[in-house]
Amino acid sequence: MQPPFAALSGDVPPLCCGHHRLDLSVPRVMGVLNVTPDSFSDGGRHNVLDDALRHAERMLAEGAAIIDVGGESTRPGAEVVPAQQELDRVAPVVEALTRELDALVSVDTSNAEVMREASGLGAGMLNDVRALEREGALAAAAQSGLPVCLMHRQGEPQTMQQAPDYDQPIEDAVVEFLMQRVAACEGAGLGRERLLLDPGFGFGKTVEHNLRLLNRLEALGELGLPLLVGMSRKSMIGKVLGRPVEERLAGGLALSALAVERGAKVLRVHDVAATVDAVNMTWAVLNEDYCDITTEVSQ
Repeated sequence: MQPPFAALSGDVPPLCCGHHRLDLSVPRVMGVLNVTPDSFSDGGRHNVLDDALRHAERMLAEGAAIIDVGGESTRPGAEVVPAQQELDRVAPVVEALTRELDALVSVDTSNAEVMREASGLGAGMLNDVRALEREGALAAAAQSGLPVCLMHRQGEPQTMQQAPDYDQPIEDAVVEFLMQRVAACEGAGLGRERLLLDPGFGFGKTVEHNLRLLNRLEALGELGLPLLVGMSRKSMIGKVLGRPVEERLAGGLALSALAVERGAKVLRVHDVAATVDAVNMTWAVLNEDYCDITTEVSQ
């Protein structure tokens, strides 16, 4: 039987990320680097520049292909951060990672000003939980020349988990929203070859929504764009398994394996080494062959 990811596992062109080229013919791991005081899992641990740099260095050594730097928490109930404050957090880290480690850096932001500054400092990708809906973001992303990940969400972080509800199956709602945002990007000159899609696990969704969405992830694959998923340490794991944040690794690895089987190309995680092993093992079984997923980021 042909595996469900087959349609996107063959001739997938490399993603042009500044001077980096990211091969997405096999899944890649994106390491999370939050430089915020209030992120749900690791807030305050890496908001000193040297600590952030050393943590990124460890994740790269463990096999991360991308480092995703975020300066504004998007956990449920998080407050909006002024653009200048976000920029003050993010810019020195992006500059250091690109200069000292030559890392492929993604910047997790919704602010046009941060997008422009980060691209000028050498960032190779933009990752927007608001799918470029904030004022000026679409134009800034288009002008950056960088790939962009568009994420589905319902509502804003301050209120998104109070009573999420949909009048259609969750996978249909996600596909419909992302199709609209892809069309908006194309209209602004941001071509499909620069887009990735994220279903937005935990962003305005109940546990049941999240479980159904992962089970039907192939529906998003029909859009023909690489899928990025972020489920690491999230509350869906805690609610199913009854585990606190610091005990959710095993559940997260199970979700990563299922996501790869269903077509995910990038997995955004906190625990890089364990996820790289899980993804390599899953990929080997699905393809009856072995491929080291950590070796294909070129200059």
